[in-house]
This record gives sequence, C-alpha cells and structure tokens, in this order.
Amino acid sequence: MFRKDNGRAFYIVRPGLRLAGVLVISLGTFSDKPLYADMSQTEPLDQDPVFQLKGSMLAITVLELARNDLENLDRQLAAKVAQAPNFFSNAPLVLALDKLPASEGAVDLPGLMRVCRQHGLRTLAIRASRIEDIAAAIAVDLPVLPPSGARERPLDPLEGQVKKKPEKPPEPTIKPTKVITSPVRGGQQIYAQGCDLVVISSVSPGAELLADGNIHVYGPMRGRVLAGVKGDTKARIFCQQMSAELVSIAGHYKVSEDLRRDPLWGSGVQVSLSGDVLNIIRL
Repeated sequence: MFRKDNGRAFYIVRPGLRLAGVLVISLGTFSDKPLYADMSQTEPLDQDPVFQLKGSMLAITVLELARNDLENLDRQLAAKVAQAPNFFSNAPLVLALDKLPASEGAVDLPGLMRVCRQHGLRTLAIRASRIEDIAAAIAVDLPVLPPSGARERPLDPLEGQVKKKPEKPPEPTIKPTKVITSPVRGGQQIYAQGCDLVVISSVSPGAELLADGNIHVYGPMRGRVLAGVKGDTKARIFCQQMSAELVSIAGHYKVSEDLRRDPLWGSGVQVSLSGDVLNIIRL
C-alpha cells in the first residue's frame, strides 16, 4: 500500500510478503538478506571419486634403431610386419634411439614416427640420450624415457687411489614360486614378480603370462607367454602343448606365425635363449 504522511511517501506491506524472491519487505522496512531455500531439501554433492590411478604391467614393443636410415627401415619393417600382421596392428611402441652412434646425425623423428605408423605401430615415447633427439621429441610433445641401463656416476675425488674392496652384496631373497591352479582366461594378465610362474591348468587365447623367472604351463598353452621380463636371459618356458600366440624370453620373441612352422608345434617343448635366438626343443 502506498501512503503519504507529512510530505513523505512510503510503502506499507503486510508482514511476510515477498517481492520478486530477492528482498523481504516487512512493516515498511527493507531487508537486504537473500532468500535461502531449506538446505535440508537440497541434494548433497556427489562425493564419489571420478577416477583411480593404478599400476599395470604392459607388454610394449621396443624398436631399437641401429642406423639412421628411414628408407631401409621402411623396407625391413614391412617385411617383419608381413610375418605377423595381426600382432603388430595398432601395437604400442617405444622408439629406442639411445644406441645410435653420434656419427649418424640428427633423426627425422616425425618421419620416423610416420614410417612406424604406416605399418600399424603407434609411438608412445622415445628412449634417447642425445640432446638433438630429446629436443625433437619435446617439439612433437612426445615423452622421453631415460637410456636403457644408463645410470649417473658421481665424481669420485679419490679416484686413482687405493680403494676399499667392495663388500659382497647380500644374497637375494628367494621368493616362492607363484602357482595358478585355475584356467587363465582371455583378457587375464598374470605376473610373477621376482619368481617363477607355474600354471597347472590351461591358458586361453588372449591371456598373458609374465614372469621375472621361468614359466611352466601344464595344460594347453595359448595366449602370450613372456619369461625373464626384466632381462634374465637364462629364463626358460616349459609347456605340455605349444599353441602360443607369442613366446618371449628377455625381450626376444617369436609369434604364432613363426611357431606354427616349427615341427614341434602342439607338442610338449622347452624354450630357451641362446644369444639372440630362441631355441625350441622337445621335452
């Protein structure tokens, strides 16, 4: 209600009347306090975590470049991929440039990645030590891994003087063998860290077995089987029926296309490494 009194004009509003949901007017006075809804009626914020960070062991192919020669690399890579096209299709790849001699000159990293991509290999990172290779990786936003086995050596001010005989390192703790008694199904990954792996049952296609030591499979062995994954060249693979998609020891591998040509395919075999060659003999 609008009223004039002694030359002044003002509104009189009945108590509790709300205007525009913003101001509360009561008994002719204004309050600048905003209206709040009953907090008990509002929905609580979703506090469930959106993500989790987890570690995982992944089998990633490493392409170690011995020479800076993209033309020959393209030709040789095409021949290698032709042996097992399904295995290399969209395979994750680390480009190892740390073994390149300094005399080879700068690598055309974008061109090298294109060659790999044409053959189905997707570059995830590079391993490099030369400044120009690291700079090229940074320019294309590619992660850089440290050189293989490289360690910084601190300066020794007493170098050349008589040094104490180093103490004998403690004997490594022997971990018990990891034993799997149930079938290993496609999509499963089993890793035996620091020990051998024994599978009493079968290993299905698409499954993956990894061990720092030896691997024994007493059922049909399909899927991927990787022994000595941390570089143990003395690791071996034993199985009652060789039908694997891939076998590997210390990074040296054979895929099913190579294994099927072996006369021992489907038999009980032992796989070992001699130099850079995987040997397959009958059990």
